[in-house]
Amino acid sequence: MILEVSDLSMSYGPVPVLRDISFGVADKSVTCIVGSNCAGKSSLLNTIVGILRPSAGKILFQGKDITQFPPHSRVADGITLVPEGRRLFPNLSVLENLESGAFTARKHENVRDNLEQIQAMFPILKQRTRQRARSLSGGEQQMLAIGRGLMSKPKLLMLDEPSLGLMPTMVDKIFETVKTVNDSGVTVLLVEQNVNRSLSISDKAFVLENGRIVLDGIGRDLMNNVHVKKAYLGL
Repeated sequence: MILEVSDLSMSYGPVPVLRDISFGVADKSVTCIVGSNCAGKSSLLNTIVGILRPSAGKILFQGKDITQFPPHSRVADGITLVPEGRRLFPNLSVLENLESGAFTARKHENVRDNLEQIQAMFPILKQRTRQRARSLSGGEQQMLAIGRGLMSKPKLLMLDEPSLGLMPTMVDKIFETVKTVNDSGVTVLLVEQNVNRSLSISDKAFVLENGRIVLDGIGRDLMNNVHVKKAYLGL
């Protein structure tokens, strides 16, 4: 397991959000976490990356306890989060946004080679190098957000609702990108409300409800689970 979460709990003040969560992410896998709004999915990713602090439990990354590490140390170790809503620098160019993602990688990676690889993965970003991020379409902005995340050379890339608000053709492109990133050797942890699509590409999946994991299994197997069909697939 590249990531192991054990008995993790987190609260906003007196309000519990995550409750005794335990799960693992296998190296070089695609793992998804599905659930309804306010189930705690984004809070879980933010806790793993260090933005939020747990009230109990442990987070191990490549066997090392990182529970008390600050976010920048976790990024340096190889964990990157592409947040919901993309959170780009809107007035910076496409190139500047990409370069901002390489901050922790500059001292030990060839940033220029990495940039070329990402531009090959997303040719539209190379075409729009000097264009401001705010002028891109929603789908192009999401590609830029993923590209910026990849600039840090992550071992674990966490994606929070990457297809949210995109037209169907762009949703297809985003899920193709997830597979391409994974095929390149990067482990992917995906939070996504498009349950059918995310389960279909996942090696392992977890269902999060009210801050607890209530189901887990192989992604395609969960597509046939009665509870998942009724609650998330409208069947």
